[in-house]
Amino acid sequence: MDNSLKKMSSKRSGGNPSVVLVGRPNVGKSTLFNRITGRRRAIVTAQPGTTRDTLTEDTDWLGVAFRIVDSGGVFGASTDPLEIQVVEQGRRAMQAADLVLLVVDGREGCVSADEEVVREVRTLGVPVVMVVNKTDDRRARDHCLEFYQFGFEPVIEISAEHGQGIGDLLDEVIKALPKRRETLNAENRKAVADIKSEEVAVAVVGRPNVGKSSLVNRLLREPRVMVNAQPGTTRDAIDEVLEWHEKHFRLVDTAGIRRAGRVANAEQVEAVSVLIAKRAISRSHVALLMLDASEEVADQDAAIAGEAARSGCGIVIVANKWDLRKSTDPLTAKNFDESVRRKLKFLDFAPILHISALTGERLSKVLETVDRIASARRQRIPTAAVNSFVEKVTRTHTPSRSGRREVRILYAAQIGIEPPSFVFFTNVAKKFHFSYERFLINQLREAFGFEGSPIRIHVRRRKK
Repeated sequence: MDNSLKKMSSKRSGGNPSVVLVGRPNVGKSTLFNRITGRRRAIVTAQPGTTRDTLTEDTDWLGVAFRIVDSGGVFGASTDPLEIQVVEQGRRAMQAADLVLLVVDGREGCVSADEEVVREVRTLGVPVVMVVNKTDDRRARDHCLEFYQFGFEPVIEISAEHGQGIGDLLDEVIKALPKRRETLNAENRKAVADIKSEEVAVAVVGRPNVGKSSLVNRLLREPRVMVNAQPGTTRDAIDEVLEWHEKHFRLVDTAGIRRAGRVANAEQVEAVSVLIAKRAISRSHVALLMLDASEEVADQDAAIAGEAARSGCGIVIVANKWDLRKSTDPLTAKNFDESVRRKLKFLDFAPILHISALTGERLSKVLETVDRIASARRQRIPTAAVNSFVEKVTRTHTPSRSGRREVRILYAAQIGIEPPSFVFFTNVAKKFHFSYERFLINQLREAFGFEGSPIRIHVRRRKK
């Protein structure tokens, strides 16, 4: 590992008490997670064992902050080849719990699998709230009393799907939380909001098995995300906040994105996983486009890169597994980079990093580069400077004619950040030829920086 990475003062942020959802498969843990967080983060299907990695989200109720955790498929028989890793992650989350929400299915009543869960939960030595889900169904009314035999109090009846009883459940959650819980008053609510507004959302994207989860785990310095040679290991978009040099980065590990045709023919879970991955890209400030350095750039790499470029986020091209590629030949990196530039011509603005998530080689460069790009994307150029720039570039390169009329740029201004956006007012033209637009973008980048970020150009004809 790089010595510089060892010296990084990085740590996971957030000290909120942990509330862990536990239960056998298909009792509605992921639905309840989504309901409490107010976001459709967890994938919900009828397929047992859909959730693999533990999902976490900081939330609050009546001013009391806590972290909700979906423990995944810890219990029950499974045909998932990654079952051992799923169970390990779920147990790790349970052992760190301050409070357990033991979720059961009111429709089916008490079954032997619930008894297995109860035995495990008793060993944790933390408060337990029994949550009887799916009580909107008439069949559940006859079964609810069965769950009192376990001796847990309180027993709360809810419908996670329809939102019934969620307020009562959350009232019990904040009562049962340890006394060290933090109450969010107006002042520290603002502090939390300020931190979140300054967070840099970083989506780690790429084809399956390029090392996305390995990179996230290495940066977090813990096995937060499952790593396996089997494609499609990651399903949900897993995000964690990392503090580095007093700055906050929200790392989002996404599912590997295969070709559209393959996804269409795959199971429902993969289709939803890819949809969530694309949504994570659209919400991110910077995307780490992971490539497998031991292979040539594939068409699907270009397709994923195009998705990121269209979203307007900053982009870093991360060539992982460099330990398999490098040699004593000084031209190895140069030749590889030239090949990447040929295949991804539209990402000529994105820096290329050569790393190894396995060995930690050059990992310190990742957050440094992300931080630099995030800052560049927030840069605002004074209007006077933009118009001085216009005067300079149009002195030697004018736009192509619009019909018989000469096109003149009258003035310009920056109209947005993240991504940087500029509007150019002309005498007649409503758009520039793509080659002139590309010229302007290159000149803007040369004059003002904007490393790693797309630049948006808008053209308006001045009204008479």
